[in-house]
Amino acid sequence: MGADVSLEEARERRVRTGGIDLSVVEFGDPGRPTVVLVHGYPDTKEVWEPVARRLADRFHVVLYDVRGHGASSAPKPLRGGFTLEKLTDDFLAVADAVSPDRPVHLVGHDWGSVQSWEFATVRRTEGRIASFTSISGPSLDHTAHWFNRRLTRPTPRRLGQLVDQGARSWYIYLMHTPVLPELAWRGPLGKRWPAMVRRAERLTDEGYPAPSLPTDAAHGIWLYRDNVRARSKRPRTDAHAHVPVQLITPLHDRFLSERLYDDIGRWVPQLTRRTLPAKHWVPRTRPDQVAAWIAEFALSHEETAGSTATAAPVPAHGARRTKGPTRNPYVERFGRQLVLVTGAASGIGRATALAFARAGARVVAVDRHAEGARGTADEARLLGAPGSWSEGVDVSDAGAMEKLAEKVADEHGVVDVLVNNAGIGMSGPFLQTSAEEWKDVLDVNLWGVIHGCRLFGRQMADRDQGGHIVNIASAAAYLPSRTLPAYSTSKAAVLMLSECLRAELSAQGIGVSAICPGFVHTNITSTARFVGVDEAEENRRRQKSHRLYGLRNYPPEKVADAVLRATMRNEAVVPVTPEARSGLLLSRVAPRVVRAFARLDPPL
Repeated sequence: MGADVSLEEARERRVRTGGIDLSVVEFGDPGRPTVVLVHGYPDTKEVWEPVARRLADRFHVVLYDVRGHGASSAPKPLRGGFTLEKLTDDFLAVADAVSPDRPVHLVGHDWGSVQSWEFATVRRTEGRIASFTSISGPSLDHTAHWFNRRLTRPTPRRLGQLVDQGARSWYIYLMHTPVLPELAWRGPLGKRWPAMVRRAERLTDEGYPAPSLPTDAAHGIWLYRDNVRARSKRPRTDAHAHVPVQLITPLHDRFLSERLYDDIGRWVPQLTRRTLPAKHWVPRTRPDQVAAWIAEFALSHEETAGSTATAAPVPAHGARRTKGPTRNPYVERFGRQLVLVTGAASGIGRATALAFARAGARVVAVDRHAEGARGTADEARLLGAPGSWSEGVDVSDAGAMEKLAEKVADEHGVVDVLVNNAGIGMSGPFLQTSAEEWKDVLDVNLWGVIHGCRLFGRQMADRDQGGHIVNIASAAAYLPSRTLPAYSTSKAAVLMLSECLRAELSAQGIGVSAICPGFVHTNITSTARFVGVDEAEENRRRQKSHRLYGLRNYPPEKVADAVLRATMRNEAVVPVTPEARSGLLLSRVAPRVVRAFARLDPPL
C-alpha cells in the first residue's frame, strides 16, 4: 500500500474537445504509469480524491470532470450532448493530452465505469488503454444482452434475477420522465442529497459531494436519456473488451445486483474479479483496498502495455483470470487483504493462515513458538501469498501484543481480517483446578482474544473502512461438561464477547464471527493439561485423547474453510463439526438433555 500524498500540488489544465472544455487535474510524476480515474453520477472528480492520494506516490494520476459536471462546461443543447460516442471523444482527448506516447490505465466508477466500458470495447481506442478497472457500473450493451437472454429463455431463477435488478433500477425509469428530475435536483433533492448519501454510505467527509451537485445532477440526467434506451433497443454485438479488465463488485450495492455480471466472461477474454463487502461508493468508503487493487492490476499489466491487445498479461497476486464461469470467491474477496492469525504454528491456526494464503491474502502468522510461525509464513508464501511474515508473540502478554499491533500497522498497514485462534486445552474437575491453572487458561483463551480484539479492532475502527474479526471459540462454549469447567468457561466467554462485539462494531462495518468446532484432530490434545492427576497419568490421558481425536480424524482444514466462509458471509456463530451443529441445536431446543450429558464422566 502506498503512502498518502497531498493533492495540494495538483496541476490543473483545460482540455478542449468538440466545443467542450474539460477540467483536468494531474498529480504525481508524469514519467510514471498514467492512471485515469473517471467519476460517476451525480459526482465530480472529487469522488476519487481518497483513492488518488493513495496512488500518487507510484503513478501519474489524472482526474477529469465529465462534460456538464464540476468545472467542465456543458454541451448546448443538453439533448444529444452526452452520448457514449461523445464521451469517448472526451476520454481520447484527455488521454492524448496527459499521456500522448503511452497507453493509460483506465478506472471508472458508476457512470464513469459505464462509459469506460465503451472506451474499452470500441476499436478507435485500441492501443490507448493498458488496463481497465470497473467499479459499480456495467456496460449498457452487456446489460441489454443480459436482460434479453433472461427474457427469451426464462427460468424461475432468471425471472427472479430480472425482478431483483428491475427493482434496483427504479431511479432509471424516473430519469426518463420529462422536467421532474431536473426540478427535484435543483430543488429539495439537491439540498438533501449530501446528507442522504453520507448517512446511507456512512461518509464522514463534509466536503463531499461538491457544491455544484444540483447543476451537475440536472445535466447528468442526459447520460441516461441519451444512452440507456438507445442501447437497450440496439445493443452492440461486438462489445468485447480489447484490454484486460478488473471487475470490482461491492456486494451490498443497492443499485446493482452481483448477478448482473454472471455473463461477463463472454465479453472479456482477460478478466480478474474482486468483491468487497461494501455499498456503492467504495472510492470514498474503501479507498485503501480499492487503491491497492488498482495499483496491483495496473502494475501487473504495465509491462505489456505497449504490446498487442491479445498479449497474455502477468497475473496479479492472488487474482484468478476467468474465462466463462470459472470463479474462486475466496480469491475475489481476500486477494491482497492483510490477514493476521494467532496460534498459527500448527492446527487450526496454521490451516487458516494457509487457506488465506491460497486466496491471495497477505498473511501475518503469530505464535509464541516463533519457529513454527516462521514455517507457516514460509509455506504461505509458497502457496501464493503476495506477502507473508511471522511474529513470535505470546498472546497472553498485553505489552507484547501492543507492540505487535504497532509493528504490523507500521510495516504492513491495518489488518483487514483478524483471526484470534491461539488457545490451550485444560481438563479436570473444578475443585481440583488451582487459581494458577485458571489464570493460565484464561490468559491465553480469553485474554489473548481480548487483546487481539481490543488492539486490532481499534485500528480497524479508526481506519473506518470495515474489516472482520474471527474468534475461535468451541462447541464447549454451549455444551457444558463436568470435566471441562475451565476450558468451557473460557470459550463461553469468547462466544459472548464475539456476540457483544458484533453488536457494537456493526455500525462501523466491522463483522465479528465466532467459530465453534467440535472434535478436531490437532495437537491441542497432545499439549492439553489434565489437572488433579500425577504426571504419569496426565501423559497417559494426553496420549489416549490424542488417539481418540485421531480416530475421529476431522481435519483442521475444514475449520479453516469455515473461517473463510464465515468471513465472506459475515456469519455470527458457526458450529463446524456435526457434533458441534447438533449440540448447538440441542442447547436451544432441549437444554435438559445437554445438562444430562454434562454429568457424564468420559472414560480416559
